[in-house]
Amino acid sequence: MAQVVTAFWKRKTLEQMDRQEWESLCDGCGLCCLQKLEDEDAPDTVYYTRIACKLLDLKTCRCSDYPNRRKHVSDCVQLTPASAAEFAWLPPTCAYRLVAEGEDLPPWHPLVCGDPQAVHKTGISQAGRMLAEGSVADEDWEDHIIFRV
Repeated sequence: MAQVVTAFWKRKTLEQMDRQEWESLCDGCGLCCLQKLEDEDAPDTVYYTRIACKLLDLKTCRCSDYPNRRKHVSDCVQLTPASAAEFAWLPPTCAYRLVAEGEDLPPWHPLVCGDPQAVHKTGISQAGRMLAEGSVADEDWEDHIIFRV
């Protein structure tokens, strides 16, 4: 009789995951690398724009210099298990946020379906719809809001 193995994200906490498991949670949507605006009147509200970080590849939604990103982008947020309580700013589809909240991964997540392109095929990512940082004046970012959390 075959033994059923429970997926690591269902049986481990974020703190218990090794580096490979942690990194594999990223679905490659790139949404966390989009420029965001905060509402001064509603400090817990974050607006995502379609304006990408200067290091984000607009077609693949991957960081062009992931290992050194914090050297080039000083305010790049590094997600860690210790900061999981603060993940509410992440998109509701983000695996880090979902696991931190005790939820399962969506069916299109590469760990579930085996297809790393599923996040793009289903339209979750902004691949091909993003704008390069610097191509839009800061005062015009509000014109490019795509969703809020």
